[in-house]
Amino acid sequence: MRTARDGLTFRDAVDADVDALVALVESAYRGDSSRAGWTTEADILEGQRTDPEGVRAVVKAPDSRLLTVEREGTPIACCQVEHRGTYAYFGMFAVSPALQGAGLGKVIIAEAERLARETWGVTEMHMTVISVREDLIAWYERRGYRRTGETTPFPYGDERFGIPLREDLRFELLVKPLA
Repeated sequence: MRTARDGLTFRDAVDADVDALVALVESAYRGDSSRAGWTTEADILEGQRTDPEGVRAVVKAPDSRLLTVEREGTPIACCQVEHRGTYAYFGMFAVSPALQGAGLGKVIIAEAERLARETWGVTEMHMTVISVREDLIAWYERRGYRRTGETTPFPYGDERFGIPLREDLRFELLVKPLA
């Protein structure tokens, strides 16, 4: 699958993309490089956000797609879209920190929603966001997502998801109807 929109190319990730996508996700969320953008989690989590095994698992999963977003052949963003019965799950969303705040996120999430609706015929998109990320949740609310109040615990002690710097982390479910 390859589509072009707004000067961007969207395509399904392949094994050869794994290292570049791990680096992209890490740059958007962890460490000093993430502070160039507004999606940083550096103040609430240290350690990794993902790893090659995690990214490869998304690439290989039968009902999942890891969209790679390129500009002039360079990966600048990615997102996971996974079919889960009556809804799709949106995750692993990362935009290069230097390009954040320029409207790319809106274009990418709209493409992911279109893809989920047209490919699987789902009527909702679900995602989970760390509940203390109020600015990020507000951004998703402006895109039509609503807070459900449903939360799941953060996997404290599993360093594959990072090393928490706070004790109040949990994931909150956000849902958007796809008309």
